[in-house]
Amino acid sequence: MKKIITPGTSEVIIKKSRFLGTVLPVSSEEEARACLTAEKKKHYAARHTCHAFRFGEAPSTVRFSDDGEPGGTAGKPILSVIESSDIRDILIMVTRYFGGTLLGTGGLVRAYTEAAQAALKNAVLSEIRWKKDLILSLSYSDLDLITRILEQENCPIEADYTDQITIRTVVPEEKADALIRLMTERTAGRIRCKTGETFLG
Repeated sequence: MKKIITPGTSEVIIKKSRFLGTVLPVSSEEEARACLTAEKKKHYAARHTCHAFRFGEAPSTVRFSDDGEPGGTAGKPILSVIESSDIRDILIMVTRYFGGTLLGTGGLVRAYTEAAQAALKNAVLSEIRWKKDLILSLSYSDLDLITRILEQENCPIEADYTDQITIRTVVPEEKADALIRLMTERTAGRIRCKTGETFLG
């Protein structure tokens, strides 16, 4: 699964109608509605601003709108682009400036799909993976060893230093058990590992 790091935009012109696509990350329906309101204000002279969004873990919340276009010609095609993308927490809006020529239902579906796909292609994405929190208790003598192991896996390190060292880190869930075994073996059982929450991130 992926998430949006940097928004994407597009412009598709078909028979003098301009279709402006925008892809944004959203985490709630309220945020999506606020983005939609801002987009409509920005393009106040446009005929339509159609959209679809999906957020949250399965079952995700999904909404879409044709915004006055013939039913099924805009919102659903945009939603289809989202559903085929394996991206969560996403809003796609396509604003249409009418060019004076009717495109027909098939033409509208193709135009809205193309604008949504182009905007998504121009967005910067990142993989979302299941991760697990780990809390490690270790001696000062094992610090360099454990630090090297975690750094090789690009795991963040947050350490507290008292009579012993407590390290808080986040590891890919699929690697958590293997990393715990490795650290336990390399320290001859001196390290203590406590697992925390599992989350998408």
